[in-house]
Amino acid sequence: MATKEQLKEERAQQWREDLRKSMKNKERAERPRVKMNELDPAYRITCNDEVSCGLTEEQARGESTRCLDCPDPTCMQGCPVGINIPKFIKNIERGEIALAAQAIKETSSLPAVCGRVCPQEKQCEAKCIHLKMGKEAVAIGYLERFAADYERENGLMAVPEKATENGRKIAVVGSGPAGLAFASDMVKLGYDVTVFEALHEIGGVLKYGIPEFRLPNQIVDAEIDILNKLGVKFIPNVVVGKTVSYEDIHEMGFEGIFVGSGAGLPRFMNIPGENLIGVMSANEYLTRINLMGAGRGESATPVLNGKNIAVIGGGNTAMDSVRTAKRMGAERAMIIYRRSLDEMPARGEEIHHAMEEGIEFMTLHNPLEYYGDEKGRVKQMLLQKMELGEPDASGRRSPVVIEGATELIDVDVVIVSVGVSPNPLIPSSINGLDVTKWGTIVVNQDTMQSDVKDIFAGGDIVRGGATVILAMGDGRRAAAHMDAYLNS
Repeated sequence: MATKEQLKEERAQQWREDLRKSMKNKERAERPRVKMNELDPAYRITCNDEVSCGLTEEQARGESTRCLDCPDPTCMQGCPVGINIPKFIKNIERGEIALAAQAIKETSSLPAVCGRVCPQEKQCEAKCIHLKMGKEAVAIGYLERFAADYERENGLMAVPEKATENGRKIAVVGSGPAGLAFASDMVKLGYDVTVFEALHEIGGVLKYGIPEFRLPNQIVDAEIDILNKLGVKFIPNVVVGKTVSYEDIHEMGFEGIFVGSGAGLPRFMNIPGENLIGVMSANEYLTRINLMGAGRGESATPVLNGKNIAVIGGGNTAMDSVRTAKRMGAERAMIIYRRSLDEMPARGEEIHHAMEEGIEFMTLHNPLEYYGDEKGRVKQMLLQKMELGEPDASGRRSPVVIEGATELIDVDVVIVSVGVSPNPLIPSSINGLDVTKWGTIVVNQDTMQSDVKDIFAGGDIVRGGATVILAMGDGRRAAAHMDAYLNS
């Protein structure tokens, strides 16, 4: 006799067959890609409301019909956490939105987060069969967000099933995307999981690094709440390697440790004037505003404001910083980037939103020196004009100095966003842990296991810089292999 799940799958298969007969693939392929609903730029720069408003159910179901339900879905090859993309999209198409959300959560613990901030255009959507047909990819990211939001907004968020508790304790260092994905998989396997977070709020870079106009905190909190209900314990204000040592964790009875402490050490350019008041890292700027409330009236940790704010860099963090500066009241908010717009590594969507919001892009410029006033506060910046030469190792054309071509501009605040380095505290506090010259932990890339056999690691502490979804993929891979290691 067939089980309930088998009957459900048979019905779904029959539905797919019937649908194929009613709508041919050519008809599906000809449908235009849905456009995201967004707030008006003139309004959104006055507040911190989320810019992208999501899809309506009608829009989502219409977009889902563009999926061809390929026999060999190449889109899944581009997903670091292995979401069954055709399965969740086809559930949306037939109106089973809650089932779509459940399908995503079989492998992803943060679907509403990933639907908002992951670079789908470089991952799952980059593998979409539509691109080979000269069409736009199916809006997989938009649909993932829609399913997750629908589930949350309709009170349908369910706690996933988990194995019988085995009583074995596992520690996680850092509550960013890598740590959360690892904790989710391990608690489902029956382990007693505790996450230690250095800051006072749980979420890591999802809370301190990404502004609410791109990722509202309530979205992060809702997905963390499910992990709480699953049984994951979260302990904030614990700096592993300082207030708690590797030896202390073992004395507490933890058998395995996953390190997902991120890359919170900012890099600077080491040019004259970087020590002036008003020159700060993007990490400091965003953390003060996103986590410490510096943008909300009286704050215990205020941040400097100015009329002319320059952000150095061209990545997503630079876009977050300059768009935040605009919302904080800057009259002139500028991106200073040494290459051209085409070489800019930020997501196209973020660049587009920044341009809509009046951000000034000073490409092919690079800072040479900052000048201060009599009180030691930055007031001007000397820029070197650049031109593009031959491509470098990354494939982007290298910037070349135009001799004698400089420009002096007025600035009140300079935010440096030229990269980050891994947090050195943990690697330096554990004897025998192999670390690269860049400060990243060396792991087996297949298993995420370090030379210290009970320590696994993933995310920025291994990669030096990663997207949310790549960090989550590391966490999931580490969980599977730590489980195998502990039971071998």
